[in-house]
Amino acid sequence: MLEVVTMKEIDAIFAVTDALGVHREMLVIPLGPATPGKVRRLPSGKLEITVDAARPIEEWVKELPALIAAAQK
Repeated sequence: MLEVVTMKEIDAIFAVTDALGVHREMLVIPLGPATPGKVRRLPSGKLEITVDAARPIEEWVKELPALIAAAQK
């Protein structure tokens, strides 16, 4: 189980968000993961991406585009 978000997880998130055209300055990535992982829009308009603590990052980021799309509606 993931206890702290490291550059490995952040880089995996950036690979997805860069491909989607989401500017990195529009992201907030807490260093504390949670179960389940989630994406939500903050009042500032930024996207908060909380990494899933229970699943491997390589598996979880496959769902990230759908989570981002849902948060942007």
